[in-house]
Amino acid sequence: MPELPEVETYVRALEPLLLGKTILMAEVRWPRTIAAPDAARFTDLVRGRRFSSFDRRGKYMLLGLDSGETLVVHLRMTGELRLLSPTQPDAGAAPTPIDKHTHVLFDLDTNEQLRYRDTRKFGRIWLVEDSATVVGNLGPEPLDADFVPQTLAQTLAGRKASIKALLLNQTVLAGVGNIYADEALFHAGIDPRRAGGSLALEETKRLHLALRDVLLAGIEAQGSSVQNYAPPTGAMGGFQEQFQVFRRSGEPCFTCGTPVSRTVLSQRSTHFCPACQS
Repeated sequence: MPELPEVETYVRALEPLLLGKTILMAEVRWPRTIAAPDAARFTDLVRGRRFSSFDRRGKYMLLGLDSGETLVVHLRMTGELRLLSPTQPDAGAAPTPIDKHTHVLFDLDTNEQLRYRDTRKFGRIWLVEDSATVVGNLGPEPLDADFVPQTLAQTLAGRKASIKALLLNQTVLAGVGNIYADEALFHAGIDPRRAGGSLALEETKRLHLALRDVLLAGIEAQGSSVQNYAPPTGAMGGFQEQFQVFRRSGEPCFTCGTPVSRTVLSQRSTHFCPACQS
């Protein structure tokens, strides 16, 4: 599932492609993709609306329309948005075929088409007046200026769940998933199995810095393309080339040479160096 860096990359890529363009009409081919309102109402409400703003909250894309409403998009595991260039009928070019995994189509005033495609059908799209109705329960943004080590320490205080599980909990911290939790814990030298409340203030400070560092590095590399993810431009992300522990179980730690271990926490594969992380 795309995490904060992948979603941030997506939003940044979509803005120059969509800003100022108007939706002439929309077609929903699999109604359950639209979480709210119902599919018929959705197509009525987006018709004639212009894309006016682009933002992100956690793992959600927030695509603002000139009506004041927001398209909230959660790609989940295999969702993707692609903008198809104008066809040229006079040159004999045929429209790109619409396959069975394309569930929502937006015809734009530029003779382009924005398509939402999702092979596993887990992704969802909302059209809401207030995005807080969808994302209001998320925890703080780890890259915001007001997310300081003390904020993280207060959040973890007294928690018995593993620090890995807490980092994956979107009500604790928004946008962090399996990849960046593993990488941040390695950089901070913290065993992912430890209870969140067991971290000393100095360890929390290290984790706070590591989270910000790996997320910013992920954004700089345009995300991690390890399975299904690729930005709207089609270019692959490159952060997977910087992995220290994620999906490297059995391979030597780059720091100490100890084989990277793998365990399961909160039903998610977790990778760590048993020597470097304590």
